[in-house]
Amino acid sequence: MSSFEGALIREQGQTFAVVIVKHHHTSSTSAANAAREAFQPHFPGVPVVLASQDARGTFRYHGRPDLAKFLAGLHPSQIPWKKYNY
Repeated sequence: MSSFEGALIREQGQTFAVVIVKHHHTSSTSAANAAREAFQPHFPGVPVVLASQDARGTFRYHGRPDLAKFLAGLHPSQIPWKKYNY
């Protein structure tokens, strides 16, 4: 069985998902789009934002600009992470 860390967030009338991925998945638009498409079946009907950490541990978000900006304003501990098995 495989798993990933992510969260389903409902905030300000929006529902969206955030998924932790390796940094190289957010380093280019094409890599990020491919990763988002891979996770989309786990979160049908909601936008998926990717989260990665750089070498210093700083989170970087890739996805819809309004959602990425919202997440960037949070401390990662404020995100309700959970392990998803598939």
